[in-house]
Amino acid sequence: MKLFVIAAILAVAVAAPSSYKTEEKKYEKDYKYPEITVTGQSDERNLDGSSQWNYAQSDYATRAESQAQKKFTVTTVDSYGKETKEEVYGNTNQGSSYWVSPEGEKFTLTWEADDAGFKPKGDHLPVAPVHVYELPVAPVHEYVLPVAPVHEYELPVAPALPYKRTGAGY
Repeated sequence: MKLFVIAAILAVAVAAPSSYKTEEKKYEKDYKYPEITVTGQSDERNLDGSSQWNYAQSDYATRAESQAQKKFTVTTVDSYGKETKEEVYGNTNQGSSYWVSPEGEKFTLTWEADDAGFKPKGDHLPVAPVHVYELPVAPVHEYVLPVAPVHEYELPVAPALPYKRTGAGY
């Protein structure tokens, strides 16, 4: 009987709910995110091809973008190597986004896209280290050209031969 009472007490102790509360798991399959609503939105299209649009959400995320038509000078090279320049119209875009991560970190991203390419800017983006390259400099040596040794030669002198004038008129 004592054994039965002890076993019953242990069973009740094991089955009792724990007072330890686990942290809410936000990334599980069945997690329901809080409802996010759009609090503001605008979209404007112009006849010249430019446009502006933006929106804001209840979680403080925002995004704005503008687009404009611009005339670009494009250089093309044909199969013979001849370069031709022509003016074409293209789009230039500028925009920004702001959001807060689930951890509470605030992010701001701005960008620009034109004929020079896409240029994003933000404190959270990785940046290549700045390295200043020094131009190599050839070592300077004081070099003295060798001077050929000067040899003084004595011209050989032939022994004097006796000379007699002979011939007509002598």
